[in-house]
Amino acid sequence: MQKVRVRYAPSPTGLLHIGNARSALFNYLYAKHYDGDFIVRIEDTDINRNVEGGEQSQLELLEWLGIDIDESPIHGGAYGPYRQLERLDLYTQYATQLLSDGMAYKEENGAIRFKVPKGKTYVFDDLVRGQLSFKSEDVEDWIMVKENGIPTYNFAVVVDDHHMEISHVFRGEEHITNTPKQLMVYEALGFDAPKFGHMTIIVNEQKKKLSKRDQNVMQFISEYKASGYLPEAMFNFIALLGWSPPIDQEILSKQQFIDYFDGTRFVKAPSMFDRDKLKFINSKYIKSLSVEVLSHLIKPYLIAHHIEIKNDTWLQQLTSVFQERLHFIEEIVTLYQNFLSQSFELNEDMVSFLKEHQLQKLIDTFKSEINSIDWSPEAIQQVMKDISVSLGIKGKPLFMGLRIATTAELHGPSLPNMLALLPKETVISRLHDTLKLW
Repeated sequence: MQKVRVRYAPSPTGLLHIGNARSALFNYLYAKHYDGDFIVRIEDTDINRNVEGGEQSQLELLEWLGIDIDESPIHGGAYGPYRQLERLDLYTQYATQLLSDGMAYKEENGAIRFKVPKGKTYVFDDLVRGQLSFKSEDVEDWIMVKENGIPTYNFAVVVDDHHMEISHVFRGEEHITNTPKQLMVYEALGFDAPKFGHMTIIVNEQKKKLSKRDQNVMQFISEYKASGYLPEAMFNFIALLGWSPPIDQEILSKQQFIDYFDGTRFVKAPSMFDRDKLKFINSKYIKSLSVEVLSHLIKPYLIAHHIEIKNDTWLQQLTSVFQERLHFIEEIVTLYQNFLSQSFELNEDMVSFLKEHQLQKLIDTFKSEINSIDWSPEAIQQVMKDISVSLGIKGKPLFMGLRIATTAELHGPSLPNMLALLPKETVISRLHDTLKLW
């Protein structure tokens, strides 16, 4: 079998978009499944649209996602150069060959057009969609080299893929109509064409094609990174946009994706960008982190929003309290601020629970006992144990009673950890207000 070599070929005209990230990821997974190479080639011939830092941003975000690059302008490799503007002599060589063979012609302004053969049908087996065919009479002669000497996409990509020995090309379905033009060039130059696979479109929750103008969905990988989505979660989520694993499971490791990605399980229906599913997957990865690791990730968001971090112990207590509720790491700011600023109001069910179990003595004793202790989860826990023994109250009445009287919630994280995050004065004030029920 020919060595699998695939490429992701972005233009340095902007940031890494969800759709482009999927193209890169599918190529990468296919290559690694077959012990092949993943190449990044920069298509920088649209000089007017290139942005400073565009190339670096693409490469850095691919590696942040966990997509390991074998060859690129930065990583080097035996098939370079990996920027199209550094390969102009090669394009000129093949353009000259096509001109001399009568398969292309020059226009007055110096541009070169490819001469489309008459009466031909171009057929290829798409790895996603099955057999596709095009008739040559549906394609006009097309410009392959612009008047400034720079090749157009459909010409340059053939020369590059041939010289870099690209075996497979996975790309978005918008490229299907480019394929016959490229097959013409492969045939004219006597090159073997790679195998193509055109992935279905990604749609939003309204079933419309995901557009960069869609303000309801974050479009760029950098935005998810900035919001505190974990790279492993993004890798997992994007890999499921147009591909399904052979097991009934949504959370897979990077190695599992590589092991299963044999090219036989592409989905032909449009892939929906489900934000709730992404949040769910990300929350699963957040829950799997240790408190120490997660607190380290949380810290910059607290600092950026001027939230005082008393010490490392306090930070880890905060992390343990909210870890189960986080969908993305920046959400810690909202959760913490809501927790501190929420109004303390008991609803009817809470009041009924306290009165039914006659918990006035429990609440009054707890209020008195915490007055003189060091304000820490351990000390609060000890007070609860002591009161349980002295008053003979345990289980649900003890734990839920104190939770209602201090947080106005029926359920939640460890109560001692939660209370230690609040000022002691706030907790005492809430207990005082609760006692007014009797």
